[in-house]
Amino acid sequence: MDLGLSGRSAILMASSRGLGRACAESLAREGVHVVINGRTDADVNQACDELAGSHGVNATPVVGDATTSAVHDALLEACQRPDIVLLNGGGPPPTAFDDIDAAMWKDTLQATMVSPLLFVQRVIGGMQERRFGRIVAISSAMVKSPSPIMSMSHGPRLGLTGVLKGLSKSAVAHNVTINTMLPERFDTGRQEQMAHVVMKARGVTYEEARAQQVASINAGRLGRPSEFGDTFAFLCSAQAGYMSGQAIQLDGGSYVGLF
Repeated sequence: MDLGLSGRSAILMASSRGLGRACAESLAREGVHVVINGRTDADVNQACDELAGSHGVNATPVVGDATTSAVHDALLEACQRPDIVLLNGGGPPPTAFDDIDAAMWKDTLQATMVSPLLFVQRVIGGMQERRFGRIVAISSAMVKSPSPIMSMSHGPRLGLTGVLKGLSKSAVAHNVTINTMLPERFDTGRQEQMAHVVMKARGVTYEEARAQQVASINAGRLGRPSEFGDTFAFLCSAQAGYMSGQAIQLDGGSYVGLF
């Protein structure tokens, strides 16, 4: 299927590795020029070289923390009129609820909710004027099945999802769609990190920790990053212009609710 994206431009936050990189790969394959962001020079430049070399698109590096206004400026300097924006970030570490203090709540709220919304404010007007825009946020499937050690992630991510839902109702009249993707366990470095957390907390081996991850998914396997990236590319496509304000579960059939 031709997704109607060739020649479009995209700003992809936190896209040098993991699910963000998978999203960049899927867009670049469709002929989209991409701005790649991450905190490490080597990762960002390698991603740009590989994407440009494999797909013949422009891949522009922007190194730095995408929760800061300075990096927002750099992203928009690299691509002044993006057609597609991916809101993504690493999120706060797992922390017991009783150990979270006021400063930690403030920091995670700023990084996970306020900062992405400030960036949306800067790009959405231009998208509406051009009558094409695709804004997609990566959140977490766990916002529908909360865990007490992920409280710092749940609150701001739910807030971000709620605000974006409200914006989607008016933006869609201008062919600007806003959706959220909710991934469960995909086979990326994040799940490697979580396996080591479980090893330490439960005193199990690496193999046992990874087996527990797989057992928690009804599909009996971790998700493939390419599956996530291709879903993202479809959400950005010309064909998806009637699909907006959705929180889309990608969880191997694990969510127990009806909606």
